[in-house]
Amino acid sequence: MFKENYFIITGGPGMGKTAIIEALRLKGYTVVPESGRDIIREQVAAGGNALPWADRAAFAELMFIQAVADYNQYSSSTEPVFFDRGIADTIGYLQLCGLSVPEEMLITAKELCYHNKVFITPPWEEIFHQDAERKQSFEEAVRTYEMMERVYAALGYTLVVLPEASITERTRFILENR
Repeated sequence: MFKENYFIITGGPGMGKTAIIEALRLKGYTVVPESGRDIIREQVAAGGNALPWADRAAFAELMFIQAVADYNQYSSSTEPVFFDRGIADTIGYLQLCGLSVPEEMLITAKELCYHNKVFITPPWEEIFHQDAERKQSFEEAVRTYEMMERVYAALGYTLVVLPEASITERTRFILENR
């Protein structure tokens, strides 16, 4: 059963998701930032190896645990909650890496549902950039987008592609189409 007030924004890295989440936060909405960057920072600081360039399966496990915790944190809320990625993104990540998806993740992704509309940021080379934590190439970002399309569609979600527009226009589009 879909949770009508939980909205996911997904897509490839570097396509504007975080900027949209920040714009929604500034408008007073509850937002849940992507956990990947925090996990990377924590692992680097601790000398850990649960990193996308070291142990991808361990990194995915930490992302999954955090995604479930984020989902549960707002379970009593009736107000809109916007997530920078969701539980299914971890499944997509594992598949993109050619790693097996634990049965627990598949079961959880089917049980802990979000709104049936999932907003997805399309590949947009003009805004894409790499940094210390986002090391993927644009081609990898495109493959990530395509994988997220497949995973969310397979789980029964309706994908809504965001326009290539300003953050203000993309935010307005989400609010008008949720």
